[in-house]
Amino acid sequence: MGFATHLGPWLLGTVKDTTGTTAGTIRNIGATAVAQFKPVAYGDTTANTTLAVLPAGASIQNVQYLVTTAYTTTNPTLTIYVNGTAITAAITVASPAVGATGIASLAIGTTNPALVANVGATDAIVSFTHANGGGTTGAGVLSIAYIVKGSDGATAPTPSQN
Repeated sequence: MGFATHLGPWLLGTVKDTTGTTAGTIRNIGATAVAQFKPVAYGDTTANTTLAVLPAGASIQNVQYLVTTAYTTTNPTLTIYVNGTAITAAITVASPAVGATGIASLAIGTTNPALVANVGATDAIVSFTHANGGGTTGAGVLSIAYIVKGSDGATAPTPSQN
């Protein structure tokens, strides 16, 4: 099974505290990357549709749109928001080309990079707008990958945590 739930950052690694200067004695714990997905059809043009809810302190790594059914006429335009504030400008999917399928990476952080680095001290709703350019077909899956961090944005335990 590929699903799990966990409260707070899931820290992985074998050395929690640095006790020396060589590999195996230097802290190597890091936070886990995760992703959420949302199917999108050409007719899904309601403003600010929820893509995902991210835990407090999360850091957004990337947003991608996997076009599974080619768009006709023109490719869609997407804008991504965190709690109603845009983190991208309106981006027209340029690749894959109209009539083709494939993955489009969206340039995040161009509008509000601080929200990409840390979504805030409370859980954040990530939403999107989707304009299909007047096409009659087209669909895909919007994905958001992020690092789960502490609600304060911390990526490592303090020395007093066990």
